[in-house]
Amino acid sequence: MPDEARKELAPTGTLRAAINLGNGVLAQKDEKTGEPKGVTPELARALGKRLGVPVQLVVYEAAGKVFDGASKNEWDIAFVAIEPVRASVIEFTAPYVLIEGVYMVPTDSPIKSLADVDKAGNRIAVGLKSAYDLFLTRTIKNATIVRAATGGSRAMIDLFRAEKLEVVAGVRQPLADYAKDHADVRMIDEPFMQIEQAMGTPKGRLKGVAYLRTFIEEMKASGFVADALKRSGQNAAVAPAAK
Repeated sequence: MPDEARKELAPTGTLRAAINLGNGVLAQKDEKTGEPKGVTPELARALGKRLGVPVQLVVYEAAGKVFDGASKNEWDIAFVAIEPVRASVIEFTAPYVLIEGVYMVPTDSPIKSLADVDKAGNRIAVGLKSAYDLFLTRTIKNATIVRAATGGSRAMIDLFRAEKLEVVAGVRQPLADYAKDHADVRMIDEPFMQIEQAMGTPKGRLKGVAYLRTFIEEMKASGFVADALKRSGQNAAVAPAAK
């Protein structure tokens, strides 16, 4: 562990790790302890051991709030999707997990495919500043994007329901779980985007991100990421080794 990397990743002597509970694939609240669990808390604690410093989990309810915290010096490492807008303030590793952004619509909707979504009159519920909000903001030309303030999957679904919107966009796993229990909605199976989940550190910490890039490749290759996903009951793809 280079001293320069340690100083950049834990400048206060504690590794402050941003944990987004809004993405249930990556982190969940333990019902018994109330503490975060899942692949991202496990990665944060493993990194803390490497650094030889205590770990403080800084919990957020949405990825957009994690992003906002970067410029406020609220955390030292974070687990968010790679996005051009975010790259202006965050140094990223290669992805460690790949998940899919998909649509859900009412069962009787005329929308049958991705091509049917981007049409005038359609309104798409998204989480504010989520990876799919940023992606759809760049790519949607005719439909209207309606943003739920908190960014969590439940908030988007609640907005979709309350406003009787035509479409809700989000991470496949929570939307699919919801659709299984609600016969009045269905999934558009084809994903509209692949979401590359990565580790990050605030812009300019070049020694720190260089170490993070090595660390995340080791965690993927060793099976740590896959095992952590299994322990938290999540079915997601581990990203391939970085080129």
